[in-house]
Amino acid sequence: MNYQEALTLLQRNGQEHLLRYYHELDEKGKASLLSQIEGLDFSLLSLLKENRTAEGRGDFAPLGALTADEIIRQRSEFERAGFEILKEEKAAAVLLAGGMGTRLGFDKPKGMYNVGVTRDLYIFECLINNLLDVVRVTGHYILLFVMTSELNHDDTVRFFREKEYFGYDPDYIRFYVQDTAPCVGFDGKILLEDKGRIAVSPNGNGGWFTSLAKAGLLSLLKERKVEYISVFGVDNVCQRINDPAFIGAMALSGRDVAAKVVRKADPNERVGVMCLEDGHPSIVEYYEMTEDMIRLKDENGNLLYNYGVILNYLFRLDRLEKIMNDRIPVHVVEKKIPYLDENGVFTKPEEPNGCKFEYLVLDLIHLLDSCLPYEVIREKEFAPIKNATGIDSVESARALLRENGISL
Repeated sequence: MNYQEALTLLQRNGQEHLLRYYHELDEKGKASLLSQIEGLDFSLLSLLKENRTAEGRGDFAPLGALTADEIIRQRSEFERAGFEILKEEKAAAVLLAGGMGTRLGFDKPKGMYNVGVTRDLYIFECLINNLLDVVRVTGHYILLFVMTSELNHDDTVRFFREKEYFGYDPDYIRFYVQDTAPCVGFDGKILLEDKGRIAVSPNGNGGWFTSLAKAGLLSLLKERKVEYISVFGVDNVCQRINDPAFIGAMALSGRDVAAKVVRKADPNERVGVMCLEDGHPSIVEYYEMTEDMIRLKDENGNLLYNYGVILNYLFRLDRLEKIMNDRIPVHVVEKKIPYLDENGVFTKPEEPNGCKFEYLVLDLIHLLDSCLPYEVIREKEFAPIKNATGIDSVESARALLRENGISL
């Protein structure tokens, strides 16, 4: 794309201000800005013009789970089925690793954070070790995709190389960058971050599959004859990934997606809960639940909205491909977005000044017909690191790592 083509495109969409500083840039900067403009999805702007976002929520109903007790009773059957899938290398995994360690006081990718006390033990290392547990049992590696962001991609790739992939076979690891969406002011104008850079943000945790496809990696999944693909977050250091019982239970269930869940610690725990929404699987966030939903119990006194998600899902690949071309709902979220003002001054607003566009994994689940919530024991598989201290912190995760026999 040349300057005139970019100008024509921007004028057509009312965004010609993005070229305001074009002639002040060097040749490399000009080429970069034109490339950014060429990659913009202007269709997102219609959501603002029409005051339209993701549709409102539907009618909720409880959704039970395959309980931990049931899993224990059927473990042998589940593991046999899972072993066969894993030995044939039909299951892959995606690590959502685009975040930074800002809330931990750490200015590097969150996965690089060191949770060790007397030795080095990084978040990435914990997750790879958990995958290697499955590799040792089955004798086969799992194809692992690491989704980064524009902000942390180079650091992440370099760190894995420096640490020799923590003992994982690098032939089974692929890195890709999550797609971004432009940040837009309340006036509908796309914001500039600096004179040669458009303000963008990652397109939400629901963008992991379309980003993978855009990176050209679906062909690799086809080539390897992968049938199942899991997605999991970076911050839960105790989670099990693609363990045979989980894979097997999902396969035998015949359902479209499975979700690892934990029983709520108390009715008001701030966690998204598996449910049905208009008859399809979904997740209701804690702040969306009414008091009646929070307290609703069955005849045995158990909470009916009881199973909180931990961002560890297993999808059937063919089902994902079928919904990939559907119009996945877009969530327009008001945010405080640093930007370059009309005078060319970089500004950090104290109040929301614009919108970001996000896709959520719950919408991928809701587009499918069936889900298997799969209960895991909180103390065994749920040690999120979200804060420096207190609840869901480095401290609490270290305690659970020790409880699970991990030397720190």
